[in-house]
Amino acid sequence: MNNTTTNSTKLLALNKPKGYVVTRSDERGRKTVYDLLPDWVFDDGWMPIGRLDLESKGLLLFTTDGKIGNVLTKPGNCMKIYEIWVRGHVTEEHIAEAKRGVKSKHGLLKALVVEKIGMGGAKTKLKILIDEGKNRHIRRLFGAMKDQKFGTPLKVLELKRISIGSFELDIESAKWRYLSVEEENELIKK
Repeated sequence: MNNTTTNSTKLLALNKPKGYVVTRSDERGRKTVYDLLPDWVFDDGWMPIGRLDLESKGLLLFTTDGKIGNVLTKPGNCMKIYEIWVRGHVTEEHIAEAKRGVKSKHGLLKALVVEKIGMGGAKTKLKILIDEGKNRHIRRLFGAMKDQKFGTPLKVLELKRISIGSFELDIESAKWRYLSVEEENELIKK
C-alpha cells in the first residue's frame, strides 16, 4: 500500500470481528487480530491500543508510537462509545446504577452515559460511553446488576466499540485502514 502524505504513519484502525484475540500470539492457537492485518503490521511492531475481548467486536486502533498509546488509554483522557445488546430488561434504575457505578473487585465500574436505543424480545440495546477501560469493564458492570423480572444477572450478549475519542468506526468488519493525518491530529489533540 502506498503511503501518501495524508495517511498517518503512526495509527491504523481495524474493525475487529468476534472470535479473534487481541494479542501478538496465542498459546492456545486461537486466531489473533494480526491474522486480519498485513504481515508488516506484526513485523514492524504495531501494537493494539487497549483491548477487545474474544467475543467483542468493533474499533481497535494500532500504533507504533508508545506515547500515542499512553494518551489514548489514560483514564479520563479518551471517550469510548459502545453499542451493546444485554439479555434482560434494562430499566431506568439499571441505567442510573450504571452511571453511579458498581463496586467490584476490579474497582468502581461505571459508565458516563447509558442510552437505551432499542429492544428486541427480552434483550435491550444500549449505547454506552466510558472514559476508561478496565478489563471486561462493560460486561462486568452489567453482570453485577440483576434483571428485576427474573432475578438473574444481566448479561452482555453482544458488544461493539463504535468510536474512540473523535474517531468513529467506518470500516467493514475484518477490514483495516490508516487514519488520516487530520484524524490522528484530532484524536490526539495536537
